[in-house]
Amino acid sequence: MIHIIFCADPLRPRHPDPLYAAEYEAAQAAGFAVTLMRYEALVEEHDAGRAVQTMIPAAQREMGIYRGWMLTPEDYRRLYDALADISIDLINTPAMYRHCHYLPECYPLIQAHTPQTIWLATGPDVDMEAVHQALAVFGDRPIILKDFVKSRKHEWFEACYIPAASDRASVERVVRRFLALQGLDIAGELVFRAYVPLEPLGAHPQSGMPLAKEYRLFWLDQRRIFASAYWDASASDPLPPVDLFADVARQVRSRFYTMDVACRQDGEWIIVELGDAQVSGLPENADVAAFYRALK
Repeated sequence: MIHIIFCADPLRPRHPDPLYAAEYEAAQAAGFAVTLMRYEALVEEHDAGRAVQTMIPAAQREMGIYRGWMLTPEDYRRLYDALADISIDLINTPAMYRHCHYLPECYPLIQAHTPQTIWLATGPDVDMEAVHQALAVFGDRPIILKDFVKSRKHEWFEACYIPAASDRASVERVVRRFLALQGLDIAGELVFRAYVPLEPLGAHPQSGMPLAKEYRLFWLDQRRIFASAYWDASASDPLPPVDLFADVARQVRSRFYTMDVACRQDGEWIIVELGDAQVSGLPENADVAAFYRALK
């Protein structure tokens, strides 16, 4: 039996988190065993035992797949160990989780197919002179800022996009705003990536962020099992070729992961990033039932 483990609604612990309710029902309909864990106990109290205390131990060792909010590698390890204690083995080991969750971990695998990327240590007293020196490799090119896991793409002009890496004022403004917004939630270090013009789909109606032809690909044991357009505007377009980046996929040290890809303005495809599929959301236009049938 395979268990799909969702986050419980903190106000109604016998029900799934409302944002995962559709997935909970689809997983159940596809024939998976579905169960709930207390996310807050895990990430706020760091009490993995309490997080899984309502789960019934498996009679024999069985597989588990977590589908929920992002976890730090440390919290993922706590969850992994607590589930192992009740005979449920998550599909990805903690090392596998970190490999795809933190960009620098998998960057060597995707480097030839993804924008130039650098990262450097950060903190409340970030050394701006060190930042400027590091950014010299980009020259006058535009860049984007994120951490090991996430960007502030919905604050595009405020805390993500820098029109020229050599523009000291813009760099400092965006870096300081990014750090203020991320606060204690920052994952790892500051990551700077070359901005690559993609096939445009318009702009986000609220943030003004440019929308592009992007897709999220789900892989299981090096086989692509599901793909969905990231934005509604390209939902009716043909999906990327099935063998796209299959050579890279064979080298990824994870059983279940995502690969976000995008089409450049010149028609070439790039890899945006990898992610652990257990914490990678389905795009809003995705067919949830089809995803769980494919996973089954």
